Amino acid sequence: MLMSVFASPPARVLACLLLVSLAGCGTWSNPVARITPYKIDIQQGNRVTQDMLDRLKPGMTPAQVRFILGTPLVVDPFRDNRWDYVYIDQRRGRTLEQRRISVMFEDGVLKGVEGDVVAAGMKTEARP
Repeated sequence: MLMSVFASPPARVLACLLLVSLAGCGTWSNPVARITPYKIDIQQGNRVTQDMLDRLKPGMTPAQVRFILGTPLVVDPFRDNRWDYVYIDQRRGRTLEQRRISVMFEDGVLKGVEGDVVAAGMKTEARP
């Protein structure tokens, strides 16, 4: 009886399409061969190195600090005495490096630095 159902050409085509579609439902035994979406490398923000921070001295003007560290990523419009430098480096969707540096000013001159990397000789507050 089953053979007589697949005897007609449209039934054979339908059966072949069904078998081909079901063949794609299996799992692969090799995880390396799996197809994954491409994830781009992302570097976002200002990369502030220890050498750059070591050049900062108390009493520097905002223009001098900007010359050494670059333009800050975030300047709070309500608190112009604080600049935030944020840096994130992601490779293939995984975060390799993430840093946050805050530069504080008082009376128009550099008062201190806080964050992940600190300058030598500066008054700092380390935050996790």
